[in-house]
Amino acid sequence: MKRDTPPAVPAAPVLSPSLRVLLTLAAAAVVLAGVYFARGVFGPLALAIVLVIICEPARRPLQRLGWPRWAGTTAVIVVAYLVLLGMAALLWVAGTQFAGLVADYADKLRASADDVVAWLQSVGLDQQAADATAAAIDPKAILGLASSLGGTVIGVATALFFVFAYVIFMAADTARYGEAERVFGAERRPVIRRARNFNTGVRRYYVVNASFGAIVAIIDGLALWALGVPAPITWAILAFVTNFIPNIGFVIGLIPPAVLAFVVGGWPMLLAVIAIYCVVNVVLQVLVQPKFVSDAVDLSLTLSFFSVIFWTFVIGPLGAILSIPLTLFVRTLVLEGDPGSTWLRWLSGDRGATPQAAARTAPQTAGRRP
Repeated sequence: MKRDTPPAVPAAPVLSPSLRVLLTLAAAAVVLAGVYFARGVFGPLALAIVLVIICEPARRPLQRLGWPRWAGTTAVIVVAYLVLLGMAALLWVAGTQFAGLVADYADKLRASADDVVAWLQSVGLDQQAADATAAAIDPKAILGLASSLGGTVIGVATALFFVFAYVIFMAADTARYGEAERVFGAERRPVIRRARNFNTGVRRYYVVNASFGAIVAIIDGLALWALGVPAPITWAILAFVTNFIPNIGFVIGLIPPAVLAFVVGGWPMLLAVIAIYCVVNVVLQVLVQPKFVSDAVDLSLTLSFFSVIFWTFVIGPLGAILSIPLTLFVRTLVLEGDPGSTWLRWLSGDRGATPQAAARTAPQTAGRRP
């Protein structure tokens, strides 16, 4: 007599979904705490990685010509050093000229602060708010801001020593990493493909930002020169540098020339500078540039804005400039290798993360498993 076999009961998961989420958040908190306390090392390291990724295409023409590997590595190092020195020179010029302008216009700044306080009191604002506004535009406060910015620049400059060393080592290693697909073949092809997509996204992001930053800087500089605002080249440099900070960069670049315009030309010039910056930046950085950035990195606007605040808190001022590459790296490392994370990738702005795409790649992934 044949005995009926009971139906197989699926094994219960070892961890519940809620417990897995809690453990993931706890592990992320521990990792981020370590990054925060080691930000003096992690920040320059991240900057060096991004620089090598951006400058890596300098190796390719020499490879096509059949030059030795060391020649391509040297080309990457030289280009990376030129980018570093160029940005440091721009920041130094802008910072020193800003501090000099504050010193030159100290008396006018103080008189403008008194006028603002009198106007605020005339419209019924209480004394405490008026004093706070006066303190914000006081020459000493602005000089303190310039000094703190200068200290930040100096702190970044001291880290350049480590960045220079990191660039040398990483540029040498990337030449060897380029042979990974030939050595391992199909075994590591998905990982290599994700790494290449990440590198391409980082390069496209900075190319887009540099292009639009140059356009914005030229327009803003010419407009400030036409209005008669002192040192328009300084503010053009500031507009170019702050364009690498997503979403809030143009506000940072607007404040110094707006304050100086108010001191030199009063309310009409102040309103003219604000209007020009808003029109230029809204048209280019809000309406046009996000389309190109989205095509380059596939990140949502909300995540881009949050990443600036988050990474600035974690690793300091460098986090504002490196926020998008760091967010892309986390998504590549944590989400793109997990077939079950399609929903989270789609929420982050990845337009290629759809159920249809996951279904197409699932058979290929399953076929590679032992």
